[in-house]
Amino acid sequence: MSIRSERRSDDAGESDADSPELTAVQAALAAEHAAVYGYGALGGRLDGKRGAEARAAYDGHRSRRDALARTARDLGGRPVASDAAYALPFAVADAPSAERLAAVLEDRIAGAYADLVRATEGDRRKDAAGALREAAVRSARWRGGNVAFPGLAERAAGADPAATGPVEAAGADGTR
Repeated sequence: MSIRSERRSDDAGESDADSPELTAVQAALAAEHAAVYGYGALGGRLDGKRGAEARAAYDGHRSRRDALARTARDLGGRPVASDAAYALPFAVADAPSAERLAAVLEDRIAGAYADLVRATEGDRRKDAAGALREAAVRSARWRGGNVAFPGLAERAAGADPAATGPVEAAGADGTR
């Protein structure tokens, strides 16, 4: 996986830019970029209550994306940029496929935030745990049920790793 993180030009030697925390922040930021794109792609297929839920999730992911970009800068990194477009894991032709995509997006976000919880401490860990919880709740709402270990697809009984695989499957790894 390739996350585009660059050192500031004034850095010499080892710095916070090489930290596991910054790497996890960048991965979560990349996942949020992909989620914002994905919700933009599926939003037109939903109306009524589900449309409102999609808009709320879209706004929530934009807010988290912006906060993670600030965190990346605070840690001495250059925030990973969004790609112009992302490959969706399947075609979104109707409301049921839009809801399925929303669940997949939230599962992938949960995975990124589970990694961020592991890599951080203090308030950042608390924020990451909150984001993980929000993603798990949204995923359960979209799916109509929950998973045993949100964000840890490898621990969910009977989980298909391809269905809830890592964020880079959605094109959020920074590669083109």
